[in-house]
Amino acid sequence: MTGTFDFNNNSHRRYNPLSDSWVLVSPHRTQRPWQGQQEKTSSDSLPDYDATCYLCPGNTRATGPVNPKYESTFVFVNDYAAVKVDQPPYEPSESDKDMKSRLLKAQGTRGTCFVICFSPKHNVTLPLMRVPEIEYVLDTWTSLYYKMKTETPFRYLQIFENKGAVMGCSNPHPHCQAWCTESLPFEPAQEFRSLRSYTAKHGTCLLCDYASVEQQEASRIVLQNDSFMALVPFWAVWPFETMILAQSHTASLLDFTPKQKNDLADLMQKLTIRYDNLFQTSFPYSMGLHQAPINPVADEVDLSHFHMHFYPPLLRGATVRKFLVGFEMLGEPQRDLTAEQAADRIRAVDEVHYLLK
Repeated sequence: MTGTFDFNNNSHRRYNPLSDSWVLVSPHRTQRPWQGQQEKTSSDSLPDYDATCYLCPGNTRATGPVNPKYESTFVFVNDYAAVKVDQPPYEPSESDKDMKSRLLKAQGTRGTCFVICFSPKHNVTLPLMRVPEIEYVLDTWTSLYYKMKTETPFRYLQIFENKGAVMGCSNPHPHCQAWCTESLPFEPAQEFRSLRSYTAKHGTCLLCDYASVEQQEASRIVLQNDSFMALVPFWAVWPFETMILAQSHTASLLDFTPKQKNDLADLMQKLTIRYDNLFQTSFPYSMGLHQAPINPVADEVDLSHFHMHFYPPLLRGATVRKFLVGFEMLGEPQRDLTAEQAADRIRAVDEVHYLLK
């Protein structure tokens, strides 16, 4: 077939150098009809305080402890932690001479999990918080990172937020989680493998170089300030996926200057406001920080470049989400909207939250 290839109309694959994987992009499918599942929208009329909420100040949690009447952030050990500090060690067989020991491998994993409430108010989310309040959340993350780094033997602290019932969030009170494990989880481990390979081959930082390329192209940058940029990655899988990337090579929260902390809080607020305004709903997502391990080995600190991933599922509106199924589970991930089209749409919405107009 003759003609010029058009990234906005022709199917193609895009490479993700961080995960060493590919995504199929099918922009010609954006107009296909939808008669599938419709999600329920979240309520915009939650109370400031909910007497039945396990996370509100002064309330009793499901397992019995009573929350203090906190006035800013509140951190506690998760009552239903995914990993435990105290458990017997698992000692696998050292032999690899039989098929069972070669193929059925396991590791014991110790750790601890935390819940971090962003605010005593039951009815706010990051886009509805003031920048100084988000800065205090960053201070809380930093303090927990330092505490785990100096007081535990664990390897990694994964801070993440699941926002919205569609993302599996079991309580609408604004909060995130932090899981601290003695092993390096797969996703950051894969990123470190890619970062290490890129540096060995090119002598530079993959994410520093990527930030430079994005600055030159500009089409995928949604917002930026002196310290951070928010962009739709060239290789994004989720329709309105974004990454917040440090403009300079900064390893972890502990390395932030006061200006970087303020700039990150400001960018997080502005990005999440745009998310909410996109479909005039409390926009669901899974969000997480990738930074230096709390107990790094070898070159991990030098390789670390602070960034945040936002993975929102919504596709065509507040009630239609993307599913990773079929070919995406058995072949490779696929998206309809191009990263550039998604960035255009996020940029186009207002910076004033729709509930405050």
